[in-house]
Amino acid sequence: MERQPEEVTNTQLGIRRAAEMAAVFMIGDGLLGMLQPSRHVDLWRSDVAAVDILVKPFGGRPGRRRAYGLLQLVAGVALASRLSR
Repeated sequence: MERQPEEVTNTQLGIRRAAEMAAVFMIGDGLLGMLQPSRHVDLWRSDVAAVDILVKPFGGRPGRRRAYGLLQLVAGVALASRLSR
C-alpha cells in the first residue's frame, strides 16, 4: 500500500512533537523570565559551573533577563507557527 504524499510518517510526527515541546518550553521559560526575572535566575543558579555559566549573565540584571525572555517568547511562537504548515 503506497503512502499518500500528505501522510505524516511516525518519524516526522516525532520530530514535530519534539519541536512543539521545545516551543512550549521556550514560551514558558521566556514568560517566567519576563514576569519574575530575579526569582527565575535564582532558581537556576548552581554550584555546577556548566549550568551556572548559562544564567550568570542575567544575575542582578532583571532588564537583561526580561529582554531575553521576550526573545524566547517570540522564538517559541515563531517555531510553533511554522509547525502548523
